[in-house]
Amino acid sequence: MDAIEPQPGHRVLELAAGAGDTGFLAAELIAPGGTLICSDAVDEMLEQARARATELGITNVEFRRIDGEWIDLPTAAVDGVLARWGYMLFADPATALGETRRVLRPGGRVALAAWTEPADNPWASAPMAELLAMGAIEQPDLDAPNMFAFRDPQRIGTLLEEAGFTEIAVEQIEIAFRFASLDDWWDTQLDISTSLGSAVGALTPAQRDDLRDAIDARLAQYVAADGAVALPGRTHVAAASA
Repeated sequence: MDAIEPQPGHRVLELAAGAGDTGFLAAELIAPGGTLICSDAVDEMLEQARARATELGITNVEFRRIDGEWIDLPTAAVDGVLARWGYMLFADPATALGETRRVLRPGGRVALAAWTEPADNPWASAPMAELLAMGAIEQPDLDAPNMFAFRDPQRIGTLLEEAGFTEIAVEQIEIAFRFASLDDWWDTQLDISTSLGSAVGALTPAQRDDLRDAIDARLAQYVAADGAVALPGRTHVAAASA
């Protein structure tokens, strides 16, 4: 959010906003006179965002169903675009970034986040690594649309440059996911990942027990004496100017 340099009066678009976490931070900074366009391709996510905006008392926001690869806004219509962990999931990220460049005013800013290598993010990659080891899933294509498709910072920079952006910067930020226990983490992962839920659901009860034992052993180094868990993660944050 900081990377788009939001100012009062700005019009900011958030793509793949989900429940609106990042954009709502910008909404406060672009007031008075500014408007946040909170968008997602999934209506249910927009419903969650609307409810959260009401709960937080955020009023300078429009909610729109927008596909990142075809942004239904006029050319040069916004001052900033945010996409936290979104572009990597698009079927055609080059087209999405081209559309982003089109809707930004000259000098406007885009900022995106994208996960680095699977090894940097055991909170997400450990289950799939163990499922792969036990032959329950096939080796995924990490270059296809998925959470690790933008793991190479050079790919991010190249796509931004080819879309016409300048002043491109890509940095990495260390983060940690904290849970009261590995069971809490596991329940969360099953809730947020449909692919993981499907793979685990196809296992026998004995196989599920074996999977958890293997995952727990892999993640044991991140578990404190009281059972609390702090799983490391790393994300790219890239920013550029139109």
